[in-house]
Amino acid sequence: MASIDDKKFLRTLGERIRAKREERSLTQQQLGDRCKLHRTFVGSVERGERNIAILNLRLIAQTLRVSLVELLG
Repeated sequence: MASIDDKKFLRTLGERIRAKREERSLTQQQLGDRCKLHRTFVGSVERGERNIAILNLRLIAQTLRVSLVELLG
């Protein structure tokens, strides 16, 4: 079970991903298509509901053209 700190971290990460996606004028569907991830997966990541695998996080960062450091803060 995730702790409160873990949940906060995942929500913050999701907010950063959403902000970068919106800066690039992409929908969740478009980001998902480019990453070969389902749009509902992207949405759940953005809401902080998923403990995203590091490889998927790297794929999202590459697609958004940002560093992992930028997403992780």
